[in-house]
Order: sequence, then C-alpha cells, then structure tokens
Amino acid sequence: MQLIEITTPALAQEFIQTNVELNRSNPAYIRPIDKEINQVFDPNYNKAFRSGEVTRWVLKDDEGRLIGRIAAFVNKRYKNKGDDVPVGGCGFFDCINNQEAADMLLDVARHWLGQRGMEAMDGPINFGERDNWWGLVVEGFHEPLYSMNFNPPYYKDLFENYGFRPFFHQLCFGMDPKQRLSDKILQRHATIAADPLYSSDTLKKNNLEKYADDFLAVYNGAFAGHGGMKQMRKEQVMQLFKKMKPLLDENIAWFAYYDKKPIAMFLNLPELNQYFKHFNGKFGLLQKLHFVWLKMRGACRHFTGIVFAVVPEFQGKGVDAYIITEMAAVVQPAGFYTHYEMQWIGDFNPKMVNVAKSLGDSIVSRKLTTYRYLFDRSKEFKRHPMLA
Repeated sequence: MQLIEITTPALAQEFIQTNVELNRSNPAYIRPIDKEINQVFDPNYNKAFRSGEVTRWVLKDDEGRLIGRIAAFVNKRYKNKGDDVPVGGCGFFDCINNQEAADMLLDVARHWLGQRGMEAMDGPINFGERDNWWGLVVEGFHEPLYSMNFNPPYYKDLFENYGFRPFFHQLCFGMDPKQRLSDKILQRHATIAADPLYSSDTLKKNNLEKYADDFLAVYNGAFAGHGGMKQMRKEQVMQLFKKMKPLLDENIAWFAYYDKKPIAMFLNLPELNQYFKHFNGKFGLLQKLHFVWLKMRGACRHFTGIVFAVVPEFQGKGVDAYIITEMAAVVQPAGFYTHYEMQWIGDFNPKMVNVAKSLGDSIVSRKLTTYRYLFDRSKEFKRHPMLA
C-alpha cells in the first residue's frame, strides 16, 4: 500500500474520486458536489485557513487502485468546553474494510497533528463550521442530508479498533409531516395563542434585512457562548439568507414574537440532496438549469430542519409547540411534503434534544458520532461536558 499526500490538482481529483469509488455500489450514496469539497481545502475560500492549516492523503493498493483517503487539520479556533489538551482534527475519511489500511490513514493524520503540537485528534470532523461534514454515521444509513457525512457501517469498527472513543453523539430527528400533531402540542399552542402578545410570521424573501435582524436576536440569544458557538454578525446572516433565497420556501421558515420582539425561529429548507443526487458531483450551467426544472416540477418532497431556537427567557413556556403548530397549520393542508428530518443535535445539549422529541411523534432518524483519540493513552478520557 502507498500513501500519497495531495500536492497537485490531479491528486486532488483522486481525493474526490476515492469517495466515489468506495461508495459506488451503495444505492443510498449521494455524491457531494465536487466544488464544495475542493473549497474546504482552498485558502481563497475557506476562512479556517486564517487560524489553521490542512493537508490530505490518498491511499492506493499495490495495483494502484484507490482504497482510502483522509485529511488532517489544526485550527486555533477549534475548542470544546472542558478541553485540557490541544486538539486537532481528521476528516473526509474513506477506506476499504481493512483495519491495516485504516490504521495507515489514521496514523499519518495523528503523526502530522503531533508534529504541530496536538495531543488529541477528533474525527471525522470538518476543517470549518460544524454544520458540514461532521461525525461518523453509526445508525441510519439511508440517503444523507446535504453536507452530511455518509459511510458504511464498518467504519465504526475501523475507528474504535484504532482506539477512538465517542466524544459526543449527534442525533437527527425525523417525522412524517402529514401526521397530526399530538394533543399535548396542540394544547400548549392553544395556551400561547390565547395571549394576543404572541404572534408568528414566515421569512419573506422580499424583506431579508428585517428577518436577518430577527435571526440575529434569536440566534445570539439562544446559542452564542454554548458549545463553542459564537455571536453571528448581520453581514454573515445576510450572506446566509442570500445563499438560501433561491431554495427558500416561505411556508417552512418561521419566526415567533412576543410583543413584536423575536423570541423563536424554526427555519427549514427543501432538502438539497434530493436535487443534487441527479448531478453526479457537478453543478455547472447544465446542472443549474436541471435544478430549476426539477424545482418547477416539485421533485423535492423532503424538507430539512436547519435551525430551531428559542431565546432563554421563553424556553419551557410552550413557544416550541406554538411555532411548530403555526407551521403545521400551513404545511399539512397543502400535503406537498412527505418527509421531514432535522439536522443533528449534540447529545450534550439535552434542552434541544427535548425540543426535537416534542415534534409530535419524532424519532431518531440517524445517529452520528464525533470520536476523540488521545495521543497519551494513559490519560483519562472525558466526554464532551453536558450543557446546562
């Protein structure tokens, strides 16, 4: 076997192709858009390069066939609550079902990180934000959500046999959007709706500035300072909204207010991978035209939860049930969407897990795991601390 560090555009294409070759026979596999993977490793695009560095390798067998890949990265901004050692990351891991091959890939990442002063390695994670390419799938091996890792079940053994241990689990919740909401949710909604100071609204495409301010108020109130999440700025939100706009369905993006002040949001989008699975990793002009055609035909019947948040002073008061029911009152009569799944929630965040569980008869639709490997094998292993 031969490890090759990625140093040329041709090798970068082999890094992409490794993922394709190792998943080609899996009917649930959806090829990511090549450009989006390449952008992770492009310092002109990925802001993580301002505080870190990355490299990657492919692994070939003796006949020159692609049998594995991995990336390793350090980022000064990557910190988790309770970390007492510097932690690097590995990700974009793919490998045949062979422990020796997996060990070669994980060894080279570990050694590279050790040379840069790291004392632990988390993986598989992303060189960048946690909403993309984060965690190993350990349950629910169906079609992945957009920008979500996808792997066969045996990867779990490859990681754990190497010595990785679960640092935290990532839970996705799904439900049938046509199903009637529970009596408990409907009753809690009725209680809130009886107070005229409560109101709701959908995110309107023609007034993104206003809803960006609402987003900021809820997001920074609910998330900033928790689990390594930072305050967002108005320009970041506007950039996000402009990116979302071509896909946005106003009927599935909601805000709740008290006395006209934003207190909660439930933002969802049509599931992009239901379009991208037709494009074989490309998204040029022809694919964009195809995308428009698919959208006009109503080809995507799945939608995905992107953000669900309630500001702290209104948590536990039934606002979650209120905003869920407000949306259901619009979505369910239309009968268009057939499948719903939320992006992952860390098991260290029990409040948000409970909110997700309150979504009618929601179930854990898939489970991913962020693993940690301590270089000092005698050091006590600690899981991610729970959020209050």
